[in-house]
Amino acid sequence: MSLRTYIEHASDKKNFTRLSDYIDFTTSYLEEVSRSLQAVIVCQNEPKYQFWQYKEDGYFNVTRPINGDIMYSVAESTFIKNEFPRILNNIRNVSNAQRQIVCRSIYTMQQCIGAALDGLPVGRANNARKLNGDLFERLMRLIIIDIGIDCESGIVKVPIVVDGVEQCKMSYQHDLIIKFGEQVKGIGSVKTSSKDRIDKIFIDKFLFTRLTDVEIPHIAVFLNDVQRGKKTERAYKVAATFLPGHFKGYTIKLNPLDGVYYCDIRQNMVSDPFLKKHIKTIDHLLCTDIWNLLGVSQGINAEVEVEEDA
Repeated sequence: MSLRTYIEHASDKKNFTRLSDYIDFTTSYLEEVSRSLQAVIVCQNEPKYQFWQYKEDGYFNVTRPINGDIMYSVAESTFIKNEFPRILNNIRNVSNAQRQIVCRSIYTMQQCIGAALDGLPVGRANNARKLNGDLFERLMRLIIIDIGIDCESGIVKVPIVVDGVEQCKMSYQHDLIIKFGEQVKGIGSVKTSSKDRIDKIFIDKFLFTRLTDVEIPHIAVFLNDVQRGKKTERAYKVAATFLPGHFKGYTIKLNPLDGVYYCDIRQNMVSDPFLKKHIKTIDHLLCTDIWNLLGVSQGINAEVEVEEDA
């Protein structure tokens, strides 16, 4: 297939209904870009990031920043195709090296889709952003289902009870609805970055708890928190989109989230003791935390209207 074919393939959500669809696209796309890029541009302020520039079939567009430390190359794509599915089958008993494969595989699969969508013409950029976000939500949901956990996307109809009598129901849309039997055990938000979204995630937990009088765990999953910075004199740079002050303020004064996870974790999330306590890499969710959530957390019986994937 040509690069243009991959770009159009990534533009249709119907092409990504199984985890194997993501894996197959990633390995094939990496093979194509390994021989067809116009240039690989090294980031000026954080050299581990790079930007890929397409040729004419990608409108000479430059992609989002890609972390070369965790993005698999075409030569390493066998880790995604062969090792990653095997690790998921035994996710609760994995080595540190296998945890790295989990993080890098998820990051690479999603960044291949995002980078492919960056090859669309300018007029389709807004649609591409929404599509990229939707496909990341679906990827995480498929992975959670693959490891054996009941997970849906849709609307939770929360019963509002006063003095033991249900007064009404309120509907809340959620990316991840984690269930055990008939009980909702956890709520999750999945976004490619926390930019313009972190406030709502904290407030959602606060309102849910106040309305139900039940502390259902709320988690957040982010791909990364870095974007292309303003280009000056042909110098490509990255800019952070994470707001540590907002995160700390909401955690301290509103309510802490029950897990915040990244594929591409920022340095301040590791070096800052407060952030380090609350933010982890994505492997922690899949290997340990989600299982603890099922076993420990109080659930709620709520009607769930499952969202049909389009």
